[in-house]
Amino acid sequence: MAGAPGQPAANDGAPWVDLRHVSVRYGAVVALANVSLCIVPGERVALVGANGSGKSTLLRVLHGLADANGGGGLHCNRTLRQAMLFQRPHMLRTSALNNVALALWLRGTRWRDARLDALTALQRVGLQGIAAQNARTLSGGQQQRLALARAWALRPDVLLLDEPTASLDPHAKREVESLMADFAASHGAGGPAHPVTMVFSSHNLGQVKRLANRVIYMEHGRLVADLPVHDFFNGPLPEAARLFVKGELV
Repeated sequence: MAGAPGQPAANDGAPWVDLRHVSVRYGAVVALANVSLCIVPGERVALVGANGSGKSTLLRVLHGLADANGGGGLHCNRTLRQAMLFQRPHMLRTSALNNVALALWLRGTRWRDARLDALTALQRVGLQGIAAQNARTLSGGQQQRLALARAWALRPDVLLLDEPTASLDPHAKREVESLMADFAASHGAGGPAHPVTMVFSSHNLGQVKRLANRVIYMEHGRLVADLPVHDFFNGPLPEAARLFVKGELV
């Protein structure tokens, strides 16, 4: 039996975020419709569904970049640090090292220390060799790894990713996916008491199987199925979700 929409995976922790009957409209377009969702720290949640199903809007709501304009609202533990990666991350017109260091400096780190921490972050993602190169000249895969380095340097407790490997070649996809797995296995600014929570959208169902422990299927702005990853791929599903998994959704 498919899980009830909005029902979190088994976890005794206090929620990171709790949405209750949230809707978002852009003019006449309903981007989210009556979405209820609870996520607790340490979960790895994959958002799946066709283009236009509401995945990106939901991520933006979770990160505070889009306001709910209908429903009961959003309750979020903002004491936890958050970072969000977009499908095409914005790169400043400066070196790869400075792209990371500036993020740290804006958080209050002294510039000298920020550059040292930035170099450590670049080493973490294997980009120390191009630290001085203009970030806008990097390949798509390198830019996504740089964006992950920038996020990792901030030591977030929550990482949100919108189609992080969608436009990358197979080799770059594997590299970024490996870094995502590494990131999800780490801890946030609060140490062991704050396991990293990861929420990502993806059309790559193999990636979802490898990285997620919970899958949410969306359609026309609605949350249709919310299940542990094993149940999503092996148990009964609503018809649209079943067709999506089989690659037959029109």
